[in-house]
Amino acid sequence: MGYEFAEKSLLGSMLRENYLILDSGLRTSYFSIPVHQEIFTAMRELAQAGKSVDYITILISREPKDVGGANYLSGLHRFANMARFDEYKELIIEKWKEQEKKSLLHQAIHHDWSIADIQRSFDKLEGLETKAVDTSMTENLIRQYERPFEPLVERKGTPTGLTDLDHVLNGFQDSEYIVIAGRPSMGKTDALNHFALHAGSNGHLPIVFSLEMSKESMTNRLIAATGEYCRLRMRDPYQYFSEQQKSSWAATLGKLDNAKIHLDDRSGLKVSEIRAAARTIIKANPTKRPIIFIDYLQIIRPEGQPANQTQAIGQISSDLKSMAKEFNCPVVVLSQLSRAVETRQDKRPIMSDLRDSGNIEQDADVVAFLYREDYYNEEAKPTNMLEIQIAKHRNGPTASICALYSKNTGKLYDFSKRKVSS
Repeated sequence: MGYEFAEKSLLGSMLRENYLILDSGLRTSYFSIPVHQEIFTAMRELAQAGKSVDYITILISREPKDVGGANYLSGLHRFANMARFDEYKELIIEKWKEQEKKSLLHQAIHHDWSIADIQRSFDKLEGLETKAVDTSMTENLIRQYERPFEPLVERKGTPTGLTDLDHVLNGFQDSEYIVIAGRPSMGKTDALNHFALHAGSNGHLPIVFSLEMSKESMTNRLIAATGEYCRLRMRDPYQYFSEQQKSSWAATLGKLDNAKIHLDDRSGLKVSEIRAAARTIIKANPTKRPIIFIDYLQIIRPEGQPANQTQAIGQISSDLKSMAKEFNCPVVVLSQLSRAVETRQDKRPIMSDLRDSGNIEQDADVVAFLYREDYYNEEAKPTNMLEIQIAKHRNGPTASICALYSKNTGKLYDFSKRKVSS
């Protein structure tokens, strides 16, 4: 019954979002119920022909009884679950593989296959055939031939809005998993908002998953940073805003809207649900390069029932890295640090402060720590200085750069500009 439900959910989701029919990689043979095989075959044929796929077009293309009839087809919409599409897909594929393994072993015994033949069959089943993978270097070397004789045309990553940080990272790079870590109230969410605003203002597609803050709270923060408004005054702009601030309000909202930030504030999401939501947004905006932001890693819900928190975070971290590769875009994730940093005389974070966080350090392409001196020394004169320490950079140098940070507005500035609004 569970597998039948999963198959119905996949079909219902594909009826709702037609692009999944061809993009999902599903095959007719993965479905165990004959009527579902017939429905999927009809859906795929219609999609390949560039036609709309709904229960009417399916009924027209097949004998109604072969696809369960009109009521059965129209009822599939009730089972649609975009957030769990990937989970259900893996479920039915694994079931299909188990059945195929049993069939292969039966054939192997009946026909007295060699061990090598059995291994090849199992490799084919798992999609590991070497002939399907181009391992030759020749074509790549041909493309390299003119490199010493042509100026470098470097494709920059998504700009961060901080000159020194862009110099080190060359922007946030596609397929990279970037972790930005710091203690609570260090400025992580404001840094995320800065990066999202700058990416959107430069024509990219920022997709923000705010698992902790509501959409209203995030929107207020984004408005304050965009308009350089004091967040205390933002509680009641009518009462506390100056006439100049009120006159700039409409332009600020317009500027924020032009960034076209997509904000999902559902709490307790799994990586599979984040992936499903991101895929839908990316598919709806095919001309823009996406960048995904998540606030924050430790409150993402794990898949299944991991043995402990370390295993859970390790699984989540690995899944986030896979998502960056799948979408070929940067995935920027905020992370909390352990309390160990508070016990040291030098409070600047180090890699071991991630030690209770599974394999974050191993998976991440970039690990950046945020640090403010006045966070720990209340008697010190506020400097508005925010250190961003690149502690790990898989494809480039490590470094420590500075930005200016206004805690009142939540806005980050290039250090070279040396200007902070109050």
